[in-house]
Amino acid sequence: MIVELSHRIVDGMITYPGIPGPKLGVHLSREDSRKVYAPGTEFHIATIALAANTGTYLDTPYHRYPDGPDLSQVPVSKLADLPGLVVRAGAGREVVIAEDLDVRGRAVLIHTGWDRHFGTDAYLHGHPYLAPESAQWLADQGAALVGIDSLNIDDTPPHGERPAHTILLKAGIPLVEHLTGLAALPPAGSGDGFRFHAAPPMVAGMGTFPVRAYAVVP
Repeated sequence: MIVELSHRIVDGMITYPGIPGPKLGVHLSREDSRKVYAPGTEFHIATIALAANTGTYLDTPYHRYPDGPDLSQVPVSKLADLPGLVVRAGAGREVVIAEDLDVRGRAVLIHTGWDRHFGTDAYLHGHPYLAPESAQWLADQGAALVGIDSLNIDDTPPHGERPAHTILLKAGIPLVEHLTGLAALPPAGSGDGFRFHAAPPMVAGMGTFPVRAYAVVP
């Protein structure tokens, strides 16, 4: 079974406060293409202008550090076909990871349920985030990737620090933010497990980009 974990990208959508929504357009319409191709043959070629932090997207170390690997330099082995583990968040905004979990080499996906607000004003305020000490523990334990179904993996006060980004990206651990659908994945310890995929295009000089995140569940 394949479980969709990404939000749809649509014209004008707002993912994060202050970041403009994408603009979809047309380079070649079906009507105009009829002048280019043989009778009965037509195509549609679209255009899109978007900020890299749109929809469900991946952060590479270059997003935080100028000398870190960018989208074209992070090996696909760090982004695709990873053994996955879901952490169910409890009450409260700050998510603390239980330190008895085996996270080494795994994509650790934090399920807060905040994705239910995506596309509304409620999504942009008071969101859950990863506790800094848990970010450090995940880095120390060798997690392969960390994701969350919330506005940000860090708390986002004005002019605030971003400890989870700082710690995890420094350790070379990619992040995926604005996930959705994590409730459909088997819980940690169920024995079922899943494989996680979230690979972006290989764009040089960029640190973030939307992904089609999904899980394969046996």
